[in-house]
Amino acid sequence: MNGARIRRQENSDSSSQELKLLLTSVFEKYGVDFRGYAYSSLRRRIQRQMLAVGVETISDLKDLVLENESAMKRMQVDLTVHVTAMFRDPGFYLHFRKEVVPALRTYPYLRLWVAGCSTGEEVYSLAILLHEEGLYSRCRIYATDVSPKVLERAKSGIFPLSSMREYTINYQKAGGAEPFANYYTADSEDAIFRPFLKQNIIFSTHNLVGDSSFNEFNAIFCRNVMIYFGSELQDRAHKIFYSSLVNFGYLALGRSETIRFSSCENFYEVVSQKERIYRKIG
Repeated sequence: MNGARIRRQENSDSSSQELKLLLTSVFEKYGVDFRGYAYSSLRRRIQRQMLAVGVETISDLKDLVLENESAMKRMQVDLTVHVTAMFRDPGFYLHFRKEVVPALRTYPYLRLWVAGCSTGEEVYSLAILLHEEGLYSRCRIYATDVSPKVLERAKSGIFPLSSMREYTINYQKAGGAEPFANYYTADSEDAIFRPFLKQNIIFSTHNLVGDSSFNEFNAIFCRNVMIYFGSELQDRAHKIFYSSLVNFGYLALGRSETIRFSSCENFYEVVSQKERIYRKIG
């Protein structure tokens, strides 16, 4: 190994140790645990955070967030990925409407969990779908996220008016039965969703890294969240979901996620491989 390669390896090792120390220090002081997240993804977001706050090293960032709680809150929001849209992946919602909803009708009361709900677009999409299928009045949706700041945005039910064209198209492709504009009022910048859509939603903080199961559910949605987790944390999340589902309950993941290779793989049957919908059978 030549000198240049040795120096690159040493720099990489040093950076990894700094990152581990940052994550450990944050967990010990604030109880926020990112240690099980995939390091490749975390490293990119840490670098963006360093640029945003004007520090040159991970150690400098560590010192800043340990001394300044506001800096810690900003970093927590930045490290928690929040890429979402209403009726994102319309084919998923269409399949859920056609193949899963008929089974949900057989229950007198429904509990559903949206884990990693971010700013709430998926939660309101689900509420609209269940309303149209006549199930919303007898269900409770638990919407959780690690970030209190994004939960506050989700609770508001207010989204950019500029996004409504995209969301309307998604809604129509997802089998929407009404004019999408019926579900919100608009001002010059915002779309404010109808209050009745919030009535059966409970927003709460929950961290898949350290928290455990908190109820029993007929369906759990954790879509496009675990792609940022390392393998051990993914398996921990799968165990939480498995223990939280009723028998024959449904688990919905993102298109880049799977139950394969998890310790719970053999306790589900595939409802839709394309849409990553599974049913608990054991």
